[in-house]
Amino acid sequence: MTTLKPFLSDNAAPVHPRVWEAMQAADSADNPYDGDALSAELDTRFTDLFGRECAGLWIATGTAANCLALATMVQPHGGVVCHEEAHIEVDEGGAPGFYLHGAKLMLAQGEGAKLTPTAIAALIDPIRDDVHQVQPHAIAITQASEYGRSYTPRELAALAEFAKARGLGLHMDGARFANAAAFLGGDASAAAGGVDSLAFGCIKNGAMSAEAVVLFDPEQADLVKYRRKRAGHLQCKGRYLAAQVLAMLEDDLWLDNARHANAAAAEIASGCGDRLMHPVEANELFVRLSPEEREALRAQDFAFYDWGDDAARFVTAWDTKAEDAAALGKAIAAL
Repeated sequence: MTTLKPFLSDNAAPVHPRVWEAMQAADSADNPYDGDALSAELDTRFTDLFGRECAGLWIATGTAANCLALATMVQPHGGVVCHEEAHIEVDEGGAPGFYLHGAKLMLAQGEGAKLTPTAIAALIDPIRDDVHQVQPHAIAITQASEYGRSYTPRELAALAEFAKARGLGLHMDGARFANAAAFLGGDASAAAGGVDSLAFGCIKNGAMSAEAVVLFDPEQADLVKYRRKRAGHLQCKGRYLAAQVLAMLEDDLWLDNARHANAAAAEIASGCGDRLMHPVEANELFVRLSPEEREALRAQDFAFYDWGDDAARFVTAWDTKAEDAAALGKAIAAL
């Protein structure tokens, strides 16, 4: 990988130096589990960030963050409405069914892997209100979506209104929440809309091993804490996870990193023309490329994943070099 120009995934990016520094600073004796001073600070920091009272809890993986949050909304006999391309459906190995004790994922469609009230209604309105059919309990959306699309504040407001009217919880998978927020102008509250819970992604954006569950109803925090322990995710030295999350929040590092990644993606997009399969609204690009064209790019040391038979996915990160992004954009334009 050291000789390649990496666009495989932001998961492959290194840890930001300020995160390492924060973990080193936390390397002294303190109360175990989540009883330390850093873990206690998360509620206040997320309340300040979103401008409304909320609870913040560290968690080691995005999969667990999504599932533990959804478990506060969904009974085992219920269902979660999500896009058919949602990460919780396609890439979490059945974890939602495991954590939610058998609750069903109910798959809807939508352009750019985004949901709308109309699409959700088309899925759930035909469901009879009786014990013979699974009833929806929550909606899960992804910000930015699995195709790098960002929900606008207006779209989020419509979804929140719909969810409230139907008595459904609304959860946001925010693995790339920072990238969506950066695209939307940097307002965390606007990028989260009226959701009930958020998996606030840090690892793709420069952290090492920490994400956060943000609950906009703080009274749900105890429920998540019990479930976190039962699921085997209560780490005895939680201060190191808290330190990572706090480092990302300090002086808006989370936003600066995302802006850098988004700018690199925009630079690449400038060379793609009508090859782009989706508008670039975060740090992912889906580009139509033949097998021969993909091999030509790999021969120039660009690393990326194929996306089906006739496309590729490129992902930028907080550490993507400007010259690498520019070179890839030019290489695609030259094909």
